[in-house]
Amino acid sequence: MKIKLLIACFSISLAIQSQISPTEIDQLVTNSLTAFNVPGIAVSVIKDGKVIHSKGYGVTSIVTNQKVDENTLFGIASNSKAFTAAALAILIDEGKLNWDDKVISYLPDFKMYNDYVTNEFTIRDLLTHRSGLGLGAGDLMIWPDGNNFTSKDIIHNLRFLKPVSNFRTQFDYDNLLYIVAGEVIAKVSGNSWSEFIESRITSPLSMNRTAGSFKRLKDTTNIATPHVPIQEKLKPISRYKNPILDAAGGIYSSVNDLNKWLLTLLNKGKNPENNNQLFSPELLNDMWSLQTIIPKTTIPPYNTHFGGYGLGWFLSDVKGYKEVTHTGGLEGMVTQVTMIPELNLGIIVLTNQQSGSAFTAITNTIKNSYLNIPKIDLVAIYSRSEKNVISGTDKVNEEVWKNIEKNKNDKNIKNKFEQLQGMYSDNWFGDITLTFKKNKLYFQSLRSKQLAGEVFYYKENIYAVKWNNAFFHADAFIFVSLDENGKPQNLKMKAISPLTDFSYDFHDLDFNRK
Repeated sequence: MKIKLLIACFSISLAIQSQISPTEIDQLVTNSLTAFNVPGIAVSVIKDGKVIHSKGYGVTSIVTNQKVDENTLFGIASNSKAFTAAALAILIDEGKLNWDDKVISYLPDFKMYNDYVTNEFTIRDLLTHRSGLGLGAGDLMIWPDGNNFTSKDIIHNLRFLKPVSNFRTQFDYDNLLYIVAGEVIAKVSGNSWSEFIESRITSPLSMNRTAGSFKRLKDTTNIATPHVPIQEKLKPISRYKNPILDAAGGIYSSVNDLNKWLLTLLNKGKNPENNNQLFSPELLNDMWSLQTIIPKTTIPPYNTHFGGYGLGWFLSDVKGYKEVTHTGGLEGMVTQVTMIPELNLGIIVLTNQQSGSAFTAITNTIKNSYLNIPKIDLVAIYSRSEKNVISGTDKVNEEVWKNIEKNKNDKNIKNKFEQLQGMYSDNWFGDITLTFKKNKLYFQSLRSKQLAGEVFYYKENIYAVKWNNAFFHADAFIFVSLDENGKPQNLKMKAISPLTDFSYDFHDLDFNRK
């Protein structure tokens, strides 16, 4: 589950702008709806302990045309990770655990690929993306929706995922370890992750429309529908509903509810409505302190010198101030939350299309006005960048499918397909079948039903699978290894497009014929 941010490098000398007005925000968001083909957006701005802008724009669905407002619910995806970190902070305040407790003390079945890593892995390590596993490793156990993996399966299968770096040496974003953190919360508190989040965070903050997952929502009459561009036409898609994702990205909320969350964070963990301390300032400082370094290049206009990940938050410096931020992405729905605590500034952008450029343009334009950065049309800049990236990626895809079309009459294809058919197994993902019928070859995962599609011959011992659900944007190569008799024995996979979401981690699969 990844958001690709298109960052434009620019330097321009203009008059210093004043802080952005509500009318300018209206125009900014309206322009973004059009430029990035987003049906609906909700935006909130908090300054000096007050909500100064909280508003919806566009529609929740291009089918119903219901208007987005400040109470419209969106899946906030990985912005849920901060709630997981906060839940652990609450338990630490209560003396029930510590950041550096070993995970196996709470979950004895937890096991990584390496025994040393297993024994040394701490609660802090669950939250900091420094496990040694690659980007999104194992995410096919949670993505796409419709699979039958459980959190118990995930904890067991982590042992099969091979590291790509040494423990605690490199940042590689993950989702599975936040799911493990959710299981620690459940074990220590006696409540499920969702129950704990709702009873100890969202309910005390009067976030009355918020729930830990879609299935726990009490009212879905005002909810955003996810949308994906398919062949340049926007289409509504089925929403992700699997509660296995909850601790990593399950929360549904609105800008009005999230305002209360940010007001509490900016108030050092104290609910400003009743002065109740949700968690201690010391533990908030832990969450907002660098744990894992992410190398940064100094790029105008922010003059950023450091960057990294805290506990549930990305951290960096912008114009001499600490920035605390996170993004979230589900298929057809992406979000961003940003704070500059020293300016007592918070910005929330929720959208129902998966263009990360939209929330980036909106967030950065608002942020820039408070940093006294010269005004520039970021909507136009990011829109051009996005179009250029998509155009380049389209050319890569077109070349692959041109080659497939050229080879479709190869007289040996039928024989190749017949030899390929059978069942293959990966030690963490389980079984798939390749079935030959009516002169076509079909791929089907037995544990993740949506991963199904037709297989085509590309060249040599390389094939390509086109998924039945086009909105995945994740068609993949299949590389076939043969035994000494020329019979297929092993399959490896890789996404065709460089823009494929990292949660489609086909490259981590290693199938052997059963």
